[in-house]
Formats: sequence, structure tokens, C-alpha cells
Amino acid sequence: MAIQLAPGDALMIIDMQNDFLPGGSLEVPGASALIPVLNRYIAHFQQSRLPVIATRDWHPPDHCSFIEQGGPWPPHCVAGSAGAAFHVDLALPADTHIVSKATARDTDAYSGFSGTGLQESLQSLQIQRIFVGGVATEYCVRNTVTDALRLGYAVIVLEDAIQAINRQPGDSGQALDDMIAHGATLTQFQELAA
Repeated sequence: MAIQLAPGDALMIIDMQNDFLPGGSLEVPGASALIPVLNRYIAHFQQSRLPVIATRDWHPPDHCSFIEQGGPWPPHCVAGSAGAAFHVDLALPADTHIVSKATARDTDAYSGFSGTGLQESLQSLQIQRIFVGGVATEYCVRNTVTDALRLGYAVIVLEDAIQAINRQPGDSGQALDDMIAHGATLTQFQELAA
């Protein structure tokens, strides 16, 4: 059954930043293939005059998630750096709501809701249903989706617009199962009503 966009819907794009794309310090394999798909979703939401939200990692140079500080990841998405910028081909509208996360040295944040004010922004926009795409499926996508569900939003995961790192084989499938178990539904672009 086709999904009809309606007032109260928003598109949320997770972390489509240079450091997570080819040549970046923490590349998500296959992430560049998401850009044209996400651009189709962006155009669809713009045509419906619905908000677009983009989260980004915006780390200090000595962030606790970096290997040098004992974390699991190479340095990535340092605030203001080229690696932290959204990919140039991602067609974000001028009025995109930007959400910066993990901005404090001692706090990691895989979820767009962690210490960001995202919840307040969504309430002010009167959002009730969130469509989520971006990277990485088993980290920032999953944590943002499960937090949104816990806060009472309906969440639709854009299955054709997410990509996993898959450090362990099967991480992507486990993350999808987890999101569905929490109440998310999955869709693809062709299932949206024109």
C-alpha cells in the first residue's frame, strides 16, 4: 500500500558527511550510492512542503570516540573540517534543519536526540512521523530511530537509503530487526504515493 505524505511528516537524513563517504576517514562502504536516492526523497518532501532535517557528527578534535582517546573510531567529522561537511552532491534545501551531535569531548552520541535539542525542534514543527535515511544503519540510524520511537514518534526507515558499516557480518540485518522490534516500519521510494 502506498504511503501518503501528510502534514506532521519530516524527512531526517543521518550523517551524510564526507568522512563517512568514499575517501573519508571512516568510510561506510557503498554510502555514495545513497545520495541520488536521498535526493529523490528530498525533492518529494520539498514538493509536499514538509521539513528536511539533517544530523551531523560535529566532534571536537580530541573526542572520546577517537582511537587516540581510547575510543573505537579513527578521528572523523571534526567540527568545521572538510570531513564534517555534508557531501556536495546531497541536495539539502536552504531551510534544512541542521542538528549537530557529539559536540562535547567527553560524550558520545549515536542518536540525533542525544543532547541536541532535536526533540524540541520536532515539537515546534509539530512533527508526528519521521522518515529516516543515511548512515550508518547499525549506529546512528538505529539509535536515532529507537530514540524517536521511545519518544512517541511514528518512524519509517527508508530501506533503500540506509547503509551499514558491517564491522561484524550481519550487523545491518540485526539493526533492521531491532528497529522493527521497537516499532519502526520499512519502506522504499516506490512505495511513496506520488
